Amino acid sequence: MEYLLVLFALVVVCGVLVVPAIRRRRAGQEMLRGHETAVDPVGAYGFVPAEQLDVRLPGPDPELLTAVEEARRTQDWKPAAELLARTDAATQSELRWQRVQTLAGAAAQELAESPGTGGMWLRHWRVVAPKDAGGAAVQAEFLVQQALRDPSSQDYRMILEEARTVCGEAALLAPGDPVPYIVRLGVERGLGASEAEFQSVWETVTSRAPHHMGAHLAALRYWSAKWHGSQEQADRFAQRAAASAPSGSLLPALPLFAVHDHLPDVVLSRDLYRGAVVSNAIEAARYAVAGAPSDHPVLPHVRHLLVWFLVQAERYPEAMDQLRAVDGHIGAVPWTYEQDPVAAYASFRALAVAGWERAGRKS
Repeated sequence: MEYLLVLFALVVVCGVLVVPAIRRRRAGQEMLRGHETAVDPVGAYGFVPAEQLDVRLPGPDPELLTAVEEARRTQDWKPAAELLARTDAATQSELRWQRVQTLAGAAAQELAESPGTGGMWLRHWRVVAPKDAGGAAVQAEFLVQQALRDPSSQDYRMILEEARTVCGEAALLAPGDPVPYIVRLGVERGLGASEAEFQSVWETVTSRAPHHMGAHLAALRYWSAKWHGSQEQADRFAQRAAASAPSGSLLPALPLFAVHDHLPDVVLSRDLYRGAVVSNAIEAARYAVAGAPSDHPVLPHVRHLLVWFLVQAERYPEAMDQLRAVDGHIGAVPWTYEQDPVAAYASFRALAVAGWERAGRKS
């Protein structure tokens, strides 16, 4: 994962001060300068202190966090297995996808902290219960995350090929479950599959879960200019999905993710965030949030990205509305793209509060 440096520039053109050039992934920290006297977001608004922000999830899932903590503390995989067994693949596929991702991420983080021994609970899970569909899905996602941590590794392709095999095992163990095929999308992206090969997997996903937001987010990355597509292809994919979205779907927010993925590294004017393309994507995402079920597992992902864009556009009251709904958990784009997700989120939160205060609003 790349981490961009901050580029400053103060340019005076015809006597007008242009906003400093900002690396977009570090924009919040630089925008915060000059607002240090803003009211304390924690004390005045009841937001969670920075040291207590949880980077593991985008929103609350107490059952999942209990399973993660138990695995880390005791290396017992059974609570995780039982949780996934209760998460129905047909009716809770969005939640199942997110839980598989989080469990795999927890194992990967443990292994990074303790090479050779970390995340041993996942290996025990697969050895003791090789026919457990949840364990196979988690292992497949774990392998994808491991490979993508270091694409330059000589083992990169070997790990992804193993992930593809485990995806096949997981699919056989849970017929009809879209999650193994959603994980497979990451495998094919990493291996540089052709459009035809990727489309074949994508059609399998959509035959099982045609409006799965998590699956669309995974597929969007393949079509991104950063991987195997282009801005035009990503936009077309996102707009097509949004246009076909049923009532209550989060898919109308997909274009906002496509916009974020293709913003320039250097932004010379804040007018970019008030232009028609970004404004339309923001409004579509706000529409999706307003119509989606309040317990939709992917809803916090959309809210977090809205916070980022709304602050950039200096639409602070609307940003505050989203912050009140998601504060506490920050394991989502754009914060996870940062070297220090907590600092990035806290900076944007402080900016929203400062803007709210300047407008004369109170808690």
